[in-house]
Amino acid sequence: MPVEAGNAAAINGTLGSTIQKILADLKPEAAYFTEDGGERTGWVFFDMKNSSELPAIAEPWFLAFNAKVTIRPAMTPQDLADGMPGMQHAVKTYSK
Repeated sequence: MPVEAGNAAAINGTLGSTIQKILADLKPEAAYFTEDGGERTGWVFFDMKNSSELPAIAEPWFLAFNAKVTIRPAMTPQDLADGMPGMQHAVKTYSK
């Protein structure tokens, strides 16, 4: 989140409580907080089953903190196994 927005929330006492409220709604598998590029940063791991969930996931961070949000899909070992037919199809179709 931008330093200014984070500082304002820290000064008015809402930084921690707002983050906790967003996380309570999201119910992540894990959440870690650090700095990245000089800004407060959170790495939040959650199960997004459908892309239509994106507004409910991103908007709280945008609205509360003017934050940038990046979503990176990741797979569990089972997801990777389930995706193997697609990989094998791509190998057959596109490899040289």
